[in-house]
This record gives sequence, C-alpha cells and structure tokens, in this order.
Amino acid sequence: MPTTTQCFHCGEPIPADLRLEVKLDGEARPMCCEGCRAAAEFIRDAGLTDYYRFRDAPAPRPRTEGDDSWVTYDRPEVQDRLVRRHGELSSVNLLLEGVRCAACGWLVERRLERRSGVTGIAVNPATGRARLEWRTGDAALSSLLRSIYSLGYRPHVLGAADTLEVAERERRQALKRLAVAGLGMMQVMMFAVALYAGAFDGMDPVLRHYLRLVSMLVATPVLLYAGRPFLEGAWRNLAARQLGMDVPVALGLVLAWAASTWNTFTDRGEVYFDSVTMFTFLLLLGRFVEMSARHRAGSTSDALLRLQPISATRLRNGNAERVAVAELGSGDTVLVAAGEAFPADGVLVEDATSVDESMLTGESAAVLRGPGDAVLGGSINVGRPSRAVVSAVGHDTVLAGIVRLLERAQTERPAIARLADRWASWFVAGVLLVAAGVAGAWMIVDPARAFEATLAVLVVTCPCALSLATPTAITAATASLARQGLLVTRAEALEGLARARRVVMDKTGTLTLGQPVVRRCRPLGGLGEMECLSVAASLEQASTHPIARAFARPEGPLRAATQVEAEPGAGIGGRLEGVRYRIGRRDFVAAIAGPRDADDAHTYLGRDGEWLAEIEISDALRPGAAEAVARLRSLGLEVEIASGDHEAAVATAARAAGIDRFRARLRPEEKLALVHGIQGSGQPVVMVGDGVNDAPVLAAATVSIAMGAGSSLAQTSADAVLMARELDTLPESVAVARRTVGIIRQNLVWAVAYNVLALPLAAFGFIPPWAAAIGMSASSLLVVGNALRLRGAAPAQAGPAAARQAREAGANA
Repeated sequence: MPTTTQCFHCGEPIPADLRLEVKLDGEARPMCCEGCRAAAEFIRDAGLTDYYRFRDAPAPRPRTEGDDSWVTYDRPEVQDRLVRRHGELSSVNLLLEGVRCAACGWLVERRLERRSGVTGIAVNPATGRARLEWRTGDAALSSLLRSIYSLGYRPHVLGAADTLEVAERERRQALKRLAVAGLGMMQVMMFAVALYAGAFDGMDPVLRHYLRLVSMLVATPVLLYAGRPFLEGAWRNLAARQLGMDVPVALGLVLAWAASTWNTFTDRGEVYFDSVTMFTFLLLLGRFVEMSARHRAGSTSDALLRLQPISATRLRNGNAERVAVAELGSGDTVLVAAGEAFPADGVLVEDATSVDESMLTGESAAVLRGPGDAVLGGSINVGRPSRAVVSAVGHDTVLAGIVRLLERAQTERPAIARLADRWASWFVAGVLLVAAGVAGAWMIVDPARAFEATLAVLVVTCPCALSLATPTAITAATASLARQGLLVTRAEALEGLARARRVVMDKTGTLTLGQPVVRRCRPLGGLGEMECLSVAASLEQASTHPIARAFARPEGPLRAATQVEAEPGAGIGGRLEGVRYRIGRRDFVAAIAGPRDADDAHTYLGRDGEWLAEIEISDALRPGAAEAVARLRSLGLEVEIASGDHEAAVATAARAAGIDRFRARLRPEEKLALVHGIQGSGQPVVMVGDGVNDAPVLAAATVSIAMGAGSSLAQTSADAVLMARELDTLPESVAVARRTVGIIRQNLVWAVAYNVLALPLAAFGFIPPWAAAIGMSASSLLVVGNALRLRGAAPAQAGPAAARQAREAGANA
C-alpha cells in the first residue's frame, strides 16, 4: 500500500505516486488534485496567503466536475474542429459569461498574460468575446480555460458552445436579480414613505423601529443576491490590486447598507435602505439593457455560425444516409434538397441551380451555379435538388473563415478604446480620493450630511459610460458592415477608413469581375491553338492569379507542371515533359523564347527558343463600379488604379469607371513604393486588391480591403474583406466609418462632460444618492443607445445598386 500525505489546501489524503505542489510563502505545499492547486494558486496570486495562517479548518475540496469538463478540449478530435493552428501557435475564440465591463476584461487579460505559453489574449467587454493565442507545446487549452473559470467567468469555446443558450441563461439570471431588486425596492419605498411622513407628523418610536427593521430585512437579500455581481466584481478587482468600475459601486452599496443597519439597531441617525434597493435596481436595469445590446451586437457572427446545418445527406455506394456535418470529409458527395443549406464548401457535379448567398456576401439576389462551379457551405439551395462534392470542411470552409475574421474584429480594441480603459482606471482612483475628501470636508461643515454626499459622489461618478463609449460603437459598426458584405477583420480599420483621403485599386479581380475569358488565341510557332491553350491551362492551374481563371476549363488535357515558378506581376513558368514554358508578359516570356517585337496589350506563351501564342484576354467591369467611384469622390476621396496589367487594358477600365488617374505595368514593389509615397505626403491610403501580388501593398496601406474571391494571402494581409460582388459597399463603409468615429467622439465627450458636471454637484450635496443612481445608469444607457444607432446604418440593399435596380424595374414596367 502506498503511503499518503495530506493536501495542504483541503486536508484530503494524497497518494504517494501523485506529485502536485504549489509554492506558498516560499515553501512547496502538496496538493491532492488540480482543483486544489488552482484554488491555492489563485489565493497566492491574489496576495491572500494569510488565509492559510488564520483558518480554523482545511478548506472544502473544490468541485472537480467543472475541471474535468475542461479536459475535453484537449482531445485532438475536438481541437481539430475548434482550434486554429499557425505552426507552433494555436488560437481559439471564446465567449466569456459574466463579463460586463472593461475591468472584467482587464482582469482576464492580466491573469492569462502571466501564464506560461500564452502569447496573446484580447477581451472585448462590449461583446463578452475573447481571442486567446498560446504556444501549443507550452500550455494545455484546458488549463487556460480553468484559469479563466477560477476568476468567476465561465468560458465557452465558440463553435462548441450554443451562444443562444449561453445568452439566454445570462438573460434569465439577470431577470431574476432584476425582479428581486424591483420587488424589494417597491416594498422598501413603501416603508420609506411612512418613515418620511412620520418624520414630519410624528410617529411612535416602536413603529418607527419596526419599519426600519423590516426595511433592513427586505434590503439585505436585495444587496446580497441582486447586488451580488457588483460585490463579486469589486472583490475580484481588489484581489487583483486593480481599481475597477465595480469598486465605487460596491463601496457605496455596502457603506449605505452598513450605516443603515447600524442606525437601525442603535435607533439613531438616518437609514438609506430605500437608496440601497433603488440604486441596485437601477444599476441592474442599466446592466440588463447593456447586456441585451451586447447580445444583439454579437448576433451577426452567431447568425453566421448557425448557417451551417447540423446534418447532411451523404451519398455512398448508391445509398443515401443522414450524417452529422462533422462526419463529412473532403471528397464526399452530398445531396442538397431545395430549400436546404449546403453543409460544406463543394463543387456542383450535375445540373444548374440557384443559390442564395445573401448572408455570406450581402447580395440579395440568388446566383446561378452550374456543374463545376463552387458552392459555399451555409448558402441556401433555392433551385432544384443538387449533388455536390465536398471540397472543404470545418476550419477550412469560407463560412468558418468569415466567422473567424469577424470574431477577430470583435475581440480587438482600437487604441482609443485601450486609452479610455486606462483613463477609467485612473478615474476610479481619483473618485475614491475625491470621496474621501468630500467626507472629510462635510464632517467639518455639517457631519449630518457627510455620509449622503460621499455616497452620492461614489454612485454618480461610475465610469461605465467612459469604458463603453468605444467598444459598443465598434461592435455595432462591424455588425452593420458585415450585413452589407464587408467583413472588418481589424478594429483599427474603421478609424483608418474615416481618415482616408485616397483610394488605390487594383484592376483585375477588383475593379473588374475577376472572371477573365480568352477572346482569341493566335499561334505563333509550332503548336496549334488547342495545344497552346492546353499548355497554358497546365501552367496556370498552379496559379491563384485571377488571369488563371481564363484557362480553368481547357479544351485539351491537363498535364502536371514541374519546377513551377511564379513571378508576381509578370507571369508563371514551369516544365512540361522536360520542356520549359512560360506564360505572361512579353518581357517575361522573351527571357526564354528570345527577343520579339510584340504588342504589350496581350498575354504571351513561349518555350525555350520559341514563341508559341499571342493570347487576348478580357475581363468585364464590375456592375456599379462607375457609381461606386462617383460616390467615393462625393465623399472627398481621390480614386486611382495601380495595376500590373498592360496600359491599354488599364486605360479602358479606368475610362469605363470614370477614373482619371491610373498606373499600369506596376510590379508589387512599385505598388508598394506608390502607397508609401502617398502616405509620405500625409494622405491616409485605402488599398483594394485581391491577388498574391497585392499582399505586400495591402499590408503597408493605412487600410487594406481584400476581395472575398481573392487569394487567401491577400485576405490575411487585409484589414477588411469585401464579400459582396459589387463595389457599392466601399463608399457605404467609408460613410459608416466616419459616422462611427463621430459617435465614439460623442460618447466620449458625453461621458467626460457628465462626470465633470455631476461630480461637483454631488460633492456639494445637490444630488441625493437616489438621483445619482438614476444619473449614472442613464449615462451608460445613453452611450449604448447612441452606439446602437449604427446597427441601422446603410442597409445592405441601399445605395447605387438598389437605385439602379429600381430604375431598371421602372423602365421595364
């Protein structure tokens, strides 16, 4: 039998073969389980190790059911669906239940930043979402989730959690607390009216004491149950040695209740049980409205997550079987009935059908897809029953990428939000100092009014509005733009769009549809037209450049190219059956085919020592491009084209779109130099592109927007991704960004002005505690309500496209 020792935390026996220790006051203490170790570490990190010196008995053993549940997230099959990996780094998006303000987010961030292996943690208090990144080999996801849970916030991994269920549970809990506070407030106010009347008309002392005692009995559960979120929040902040927004609130509530309870039993002075219950009710009402706004703000990404069906019909060996979407793999064939959603990304294999992609692209009209065309998981089949071969599942689908980008934007906070959070922390410290000064001054002037004035100062100056000013506006704006088809992937993009003065666009796949077609192929050497097109298609199948789409359906057989090398902005080359070929610009092909006088307006194909073909490729302008450019100009932005294409094609596109300034034959480094030059003149630049060769310039621009159909490298480098087919969303996004920055400024000015005006009034005794509670709650609600106006900004069907459709409908009537 192995010998045992006792757990230092709970006193339970420890098997000899288990070694878990925590250093407390410099000495290693044995622990019996991960739960006790986590509890002891939290007590130590919070600076509360004196607990172990003064306790009368061992602590109760922590419940381990929750700990065991976190271990599920370490299973490889679970992480494959929920965790995104980037080399040795892993990342996951979380929904944190119980996060209500910036101080909550700060506490979670500081706790995890101290954990070994964590490389990044960002919490958005306006949405309760967090993005966690860690080194896979240095920390287990379960231990990181357990660390968050030990702070009092329950983490839910997005993708595994039903966010509607989490939101509903949070809402029910808030409503119960609000109901208790409301009923208690009404009862205590009834007793207070009698006490106030008795103060003027006289009251039997026994009856007065009875009403005070009953008021205390009603107010106590209101404080301890309904006001528990404020008390717990203040305790967490103090344990972390941080002055959060719950500290002055909880201090005011506890002081008012304690003083009133003392005066009740000593039968002297005033009681403030009515203020305690009213303050709690009004605070909870304000928090409930803020919580509802937070749930609505996150509804866009939640709705996207719910686009994917739970099950799908898989065809295997001639039989149809209903399986969970998680069971699908690349290469499976699925049958999608009319009205059903495609369960994953795939390719149609027979018959054309209409597909509704409105939630993904913002386009209200269904699009026609035929055999060989790609369909997106989550899009709705509104035509005939169709079969599709699955090409991507799980994290690799377009839908998952959209949700991931949107959640990244909603977890990030721009610099102005982080600055507001720092101000709020210092502001709380200042409020506590001012409250102490006010108490001291009133004790000299009129001791009877000291407590009421101090309480009013603590209540009226809660900086909730200051910390909510920016994140609520950012979240509402990103949700509004996502509905229009623009996915903002970095929060700073909105501020950059609002400041922008120049828009630089690529041509192919950006200003044009990115659906090039071969208009003519003129053989120049020993191969015929079909052979030349077959060689071109064999080379271009390894390219992600939009031009490659012109050769996506070759007339002849495809061959596998080897030693493929692509030169951005010039072309692509490789070997076919040992012979070296190149396709692209004239000078690029001439490097192997030899010198030749040729028109730079075309694409050329050549091989060692021989020119093979001159290929004419055309690409149609995007519908509404000219109207979008005109609207950008009306907003005060200059628009120009920077393209790697030949000058004739760029000039034609510029003329059709109404753009006066354009540059052609630009290599990636020349595009980069162009953007740097514009930025050097003091003008913020918006760059819009879609190809691999656009990635460097997208990364360098003030704000970068990648096309949704573009390369993944371009989307990774971009601050936003345009999923809509038309360009109407660009001017709308600039307008929304400017409106967002304006609302943020309004919110910050209001939050600061309110506190500047309210603080002296409360300090001089002009604002009673109950009025302070109303003012503080109204301030926060005003900020949230002002930000939510952005949710209705620029609906997806608005703008030039809708106007054009209306004109066409009228003309056809």
